[in-house]
Amino acid sequence: MSLVQNHPLGFVFKIYVQPRSSKNQIDGLYGDALKIKLKALPVGGEANKMCLQFLAKHLDIPKASLEIMSGHSSRTKRILLKNLDSPVSASQKEQQTRKIESRLTAFQKTS
Repeated sequence: MSLVQNHPLGFVFKIYVQPRSSKNQIDGLYGDALKIKLKALPVGGEANKMCLQFLAKHLDIPKASLEIMSGHSSRTKRILLKNLDSPVSASQKEQQTRKIESRLTAFQKTS
Protein backbone atom coordinates (compact mmCIF):
# COMPACT_ATOMS: atom_id res chain seq x y z
CA MET A 1 0.00 0.00 0.00
CA SER A 2 1.23 3.46 -0.90
CA LEU A 3 1.80 6.05 1.81
CA VAL A 4 0.28 8.77 -0.39
CA GLN A 5 -3.19 8.39 -1.92
CA ASN A 6 -4.74 10.41 -4.76
CA HIS A 7 -7.67 12.66 -3.85
CA PRO A 8 -9.80 14.90 -6.10
CA LEU A 9 -8.27 17.98 -4.45
CA GLY A 10 -4.69 16.68 -4.38
CA PHE A 11 -3.09 13.97 -2.26
CA VAL A 12 -3.85 12.46 1.15
CA PHE A 13 -1.50 10.76 3.58
CA LYS A 14 -1.86 9.53 7.13
CA ILE A 15 0.37 10.65 10.00
CA TYR A 16 0.71 9.61 13.61
CA VAL A 17 1.73 12.51 15.87
CA GLN A 18 3.63 12.07 19.11
CA PRO A 19 3.48 15.40 20.99
CA ARG A 20 5.77 16.48 23.85
CA SER A 21 8.87 15.12 22.14
CA SER A 22 12.37 16.44 22.78
CA LYS A 23 12.63 17.55 19.14
CA ASN A 24 10.62 17.79 15.94
CA GLN A 25 11.36 14.90 13.60
CA ILE A 26 9.94 12.30 11.25
CA ASP A 27 10.49 8.99 13.00
CA GLY A 28 9.65 6.36 10.39
CA LEU A 29 6.38 4.54 9.94
CA TYR A 30 3.73 3.68 12.49
CA GLY A 31 1.53 1.08 10.82
CA ASP A 32 0.30 2.71 7.62
CA ALA A 33 1.08 6.23 8.85
CA LEU A 34 4.16 8.42 8.93
CA LYS A 35 5.21 8.96 12.57
CA ILE A 36 6.05 12.55 13.46
CA LYS A 37 7.44 13.63 16.82
CA LEU A 38 6.70 17.22 17.83
CA LYS A 39 7.78 19.42 20.72
CA ALA A 40 4.36 21.08 20.94
CA LEU A 41 1.81 20.21 23.56
CA PRO A 42 -1.53 18.77 22.40
CA VAL A 43 -3.40 21.75 23.84
CA GLY A 44 -5.30 24.45 21.99
CA GLY A 45 -4.38 23.13 18.57
CA GLU A 46 -0.66 23.87 19.08
CA ALA A 47 0.47 20.41 17.96
CA ASN A 48 -1.74 20.64 14.86
CA LYS A 49 -0.24 24.03 13.93
CA MET A 50 3.29 22.80 14.47
CA CYS A 51 2.54 19.65 12.49
CA LEU A 52 1.46 21.62 9.41
CA GLN A 53 4.43 23.99 9.72
CA PHE A 54 6.83 21.07 10.06
CA LEU A 55 5.41 19.20 7.05
CA ALA A 56 5.36 22.34 4.89
CA LYS A 57 8.99 23.03 5.70
CA HIS A 58 10.11 19.50 4.84
CA LEU A 59 8.01 19.22 1.71
CA ASP A 60 9.16 22.70 0.66
CA ILE A 61 5.62 23.89 0.00
CA PRO A 62 3.43 26.71 1.36
CA LYS A 63 1.71 25.88 4.64
CA ALA A 64 -1.59 26.92 3.03
CA SER A 65 -1.28 23.87 0.74
CA LEU A 66 -1.75 21.53 3.70
CA GLU A 67 -4.94 20.81 5.61
CA ILE A 68 -5.87 18.36 8.34
CA MET A 69 -8.83 16.47 6.88
CA SER A 70 -9.56 14.36 9.93
CA GLY A 71 -8.13 13.64 13.35
CA HIS A 72 -7.94 17.18 14.74
CA SER A 73 -8.13 15.86 18.30
CA SER A 74 -6.48 12.50 17.64
CA ARG A 75 -2.88 11.40 17.26
CA THR A 76 -3.73 9.80 13.91
CA LYS A 77 -4.52 12.40 11.26
CA ARG A 78 -5.25 12.47 7.54
CA ILE A 79 -3.44 15.30 5.80
CA LEU A 80 -4.56 16.79 2.49
CA LEU A 81 -1.85 18.21 0.26
CA LYS A 82 -3.81 20.39 -2.15
CA ASN A 83 -2.88 20.33 -5.83
CA LEU A 84 -0.14 22.88 -6.37
CA ASP A 85 -0.52 22.86 -10.14
CA SER A 86 -3.43 23.27 -12.49
CA PRO A 87 -5.28 20.08 -13.48
CA VAL A 88 -2.87 17.27 -14.24
CA SER A 89 -3.03 14.03 -16.20
CA ALA A 90 -3.11 10.61 -14.55
CA SER A 91 0.57 9.99 -15.34
CA GLN A 92 1.56 13.39 -13.93
CA LYS A 93 -0.47 12.67 -10.79
CA GLU A 94 1.31 9.32 -10.39
CA GLN A 95 4.69 11.05 -10.73
CA GLN A 96 3.67 13.63 -8.13
CA THR A 97 2.51 10.86 -5.79
CA ARG A 98 5.89 9.13 -5.98
CA LYS A 99 7.72 12.44 -5.52
CA ILE A 100 5.74 13.34 -2.39
CA GLU A 101 6.12 9.86 -0.94
CA SER A 102 9.89 9.93 -1.47
CA ARG A 103 10.15 13.38 0.15
CA LEU A 104 8.20 12.23 3.18
CA THR A 105 10.24 9.08 3.72
CA ALA A 106 13.56 10.81 2.95
CA PHE A 107 13.30 12.88 6.12
CA GLN A 108 13.00 9.97 8.54
CA LYS A 109 14.97 10.58 11.72
CA THR A 110 16.21 14.00 10.64
CA SER A 111 15.79 17.57 11.86
